Amino acid sequence: MSYQQELNIALLAVQRASLLTKKVFHSHTKGTLSKSDASPVTIGDFGAQALIISALQHAFASDEIVAEEEAKDLRENEGLRTTVWDLVKEVRLRDDAAEEQIGGGVKNADIMMDIIDKGNSKGGAHGRIWALDPIDGTKGFLRGGQYAVCLALMVDGDVKVGVLGCPNLPVDDSAPLDSKVGENATDEEGMGVIFAAVQGQGATSRPLTEGALAKPQKIAMKSVSDISAATFCESVEAGHSSHSDQSQIAQKLGITKPSAKYGSIARGAGDVYLRLPVRKDYQEKIWDHAAGDLIVREAGGEVTDAEGNRLDFSKGRTLAANKGVVAAPEAVHQEVLDAVKSVLRNK
Repeated sequence: MSYQQELNIALLAVQRASLLTKKVFHSHTKGTLSKSDASPVTIGDFGAQALIISALQHAFASDEIVAEEEAKDLRENEGLRTTVWDLVKEVRLRDDAAEEQIGGGVKNADIMMDIIDKGNSKGGAHGRIWALDPIDGTKGFLRGGQYAVCLALMVDGDVKVGVLGCPNLPVDDSAPLDSKVGENATDEEGMGVIFAAVQGQGATSRPLTEGALAKPQKIAMKSVSDISAATFCESVEAGHSSHSDQSQIAQKLGITKPSAKYGSIARGAGDVYLRLPVRKDYQEKIWDHAAGDLIVREAGGEVTDAEGNRLDFSKGRTLAANKGVVAAPEAVHQEVLDAVKSVLRNK
């Protein structure tokens, strides 16, 4: 299958959701609250999830969806519910091109909450299942830094389509990146990129736009002959990845330059991305990695866990069979993996 319809719907849905998060990003009040796991949630999370699931339900009614958020907090908080619904309405009205192609299933606040709760699939190894993270990097979003809208289609546990909306990344694929890029960005600076891939068809990037999708261009990881000259990417959140282990690995490899993650390395602006377990029982969520995994592999990279195994998205809502994530150009992936194993073995 070419998966062109799935790719087009995913691109339009992620673009529209990214525009909503960008609007929230530039507002003074982001409507945060605390979930039971203590991570912040924003009105952007809820609004983006509602828009994307609505589009998927309209085009692929029988597909299942694994998504991060549930509408419980919206049902219990009328003010927050009203704020999210007003944003969803506004973005739909402004985005005629997407509305015509992906439908307007979000007709009122009650339907919006029901749509959000359709992301409750348990995942698994059979059938068509979408994995959605409406805002990956919520804390970065709240601080005014990097975040992504992540969407991927898995068929029988295998990722076939991946899309990442990165509203605060530079449009120029060759732009140098560091950990501060895009911080407190404004609309006037022209930030915003959408990365995409279909299995076996390569990876692309395009500017984030309002209305019709911009023209894509092919992206590829850059060739790395000297690993010490590589750019090292990691999660900025200590709760997501072991920074002490990653520091030791970077030292072993002689890497000193920091950057952003999946999208950056796929376009050649970074080279190595590590996400190492913070505790033995920690399991990564599939919505955080499905899209990025495919995009990096289609751009010429290799993605495995810390033991060298491919990421397995067929085990449910988490990467239960994997520990950690190691993404790098194919030519140096084994060298990076050896350093990872060495550091973790000595713990």
